[in-house]
Amino acid sequence: MVSIDQIKQLRDETGCAPTQIKKALEESKGDTDKARELLRIWGKNVSIKKVSRETKSGLIETYLHANATIGVMLDIRCETDFVAKSNDFKTLSHEICLQIAAMKPSFVSENEIPEGFLDGEKKIWAEQIAGSGKPEKIVEQILEGKLNKYKQEICLLSQPWIKDDAKIIKNLIEDTTAKVGEKIEVKKFARYEI
Repeated sequence: MVSIDQIKQLRDETGCAPTQIKKALEESKGDTDKARELLRIWGKNVSIKKVSRETKSGLIETYLHANATIGVMLDIRCETDFVAKSNDFKTLSHEICLQIAAMKPSFVSENEIPEGFLDGEKKIWAEQIAGSGKPEKIVEQILEGKLNKYKQEICLLSQPWIKDDAKIIKNLIEDTTAKVGEKIEVKKFARYEI
């Protein structure tokens, strides 16, 4: 049996519609943890469906660190002005600015990395591993692993969130997309440091 208190609790935590919460609780037989996970999965499905939509609204969020030596400017978009003015969207924008200030990403996503950008790093790693005497196959796997880790470090969407490293920034955006019901995308950002 699903209680009103459970629905209220999940509504406060997730921001999802009460009907979706009730459905998730019924499917999970009243287990709030399982229901929360179902809502998250359904939210990802919603964000996948919204990929083809156009983001015409949004905002420019800024962040200036307390010592005034680090600043961030973020161009983040959504589908409507209504969502752009919502607290969920503003909170997401602020969290992403904090992430950029702390983690210094160079690109929004992997597909923005220029082809030649990684060549220099690959050469350095290859030289470091060359004298190790490891078989060629192992060397290739090590290089691939280092390359993937480096991409994760320099791309905003694949970075672990500074407040919860179980999530990456892409998950944070997907969660907000599930709450507000619109496509959200980070267009670009600039980070300044003195």
